[in-house]
Amino acid sequence: MSIRYRITKRSNNIAIEKKSNYIMQAVSTGTINIDRLSYEISNECTLSKVDVKAVLFALGEKLEFHLKEGKTVDIENIGKFKIGFKSIAAENAQDLTPKKSIVKYHLNFQPSVYIKRWLKKGLTTYKEGSTSK
Repeated sequence: MSIRYRITKRSNNIAIEKKSNYIMQAVSTGTINIDRLSYEISNECTLSKVDVKAVLFALGEKLEFHLKEGKTVDIENIGKFKIGFKSIAAENAQDLTPKKSIVKYHLNFQPSVYIKRWLKKGLTTYKEGSTSK
């Protein structure tokens, strides 16, 4: 399979000289949900679709539980998940409080060594709108 991309014009509004450049941008070709994943996995093993779906659902709940506890969750051949947040700065440490200083929370993901090596090899790409894949 190939990764679809498009070419997008971007302007640099920060620079003194407002100059436009073009970038290549990866384009999603759709979303795969838990039902589809369960079906595909069940066809490759002895578990039923319902069993696989139950495990994936439980994985999501356990991931949330352990992230709330401040843990890093390492799913070996996928990667590590960890909570992070964006906060505002203050001149004094005493002025920093979670309620006032944390702007938003996010999820950090670090791919496994397996996935990093797979990505490093490179992927096949094709331009959006072209017929060749």
